[in-house]
Amino acid sequence: MRTFIAIELPQEIKAILAGFQEKLKASGADVKWVTPESIHLTLKFLGDANDKKIGPIMEALEEVARKKAGFTIRISSLGAFPGLNSIRVIWAGITQGDDAACQIAEDLEDRIAAIGIPKEKRPFSSHITIGRTRSNLNLDKLAIGIETLGKTLAGINLKFSVNKITLFKSTLTSGGPVYEALKTVSLRNS
Repeated sequence: MRTFIAIELPQEIKAILAGFQEKLKASGADVKWVTPESIHLTLKFLGDANDKKIGPIMEALEEVARKKAGFTIRISSLGAFPGLNSIRVIWAGITQGDDAACQIAEDLEDRIAAIGIPKEKRPFSSHITIGRTRSNLNLDKLAIGIETLGKTLAGINLKFSVNKITLFKSTLTSGGPVYEALKTVSLRNS
């Protein structure tokens, strides 16, 4: 089964990001938008994990969570990978809480590599994917929208507390992926 570990976002944050998606849709770009209920911050994509690995993955999740204190995330930017000149992934970026999220992701990488799931080749980057382009249609207008809304987002105090991390199962359907929480663990109190 396809699995990943992520930080869930509060509903009010998802709703605000969905509002940004709606504004970006005005560009007419060909984008597959992440459904608002599915927006999250991925800490580790595990890919296909067989049933024998799920137990050890859950243990690794618990072990990492026990060592990490809850923290606050501030979403403060919009951008694109690999960049605004060649948009493939549209994301919301974080400033406050980036170090803590990166540390959790690194610890998960190390702990899960011991289970036999390979480490990522690229370094972890704290971001929240909100869309993926499907073609080059109107990318110039999309880039202007991302840049403009990014300035707006920088002026908003979009913060939330992170006190748990979740192992999700991802089932691919014709309507997009459906996520099911398999295990949620609490971070330790500060």
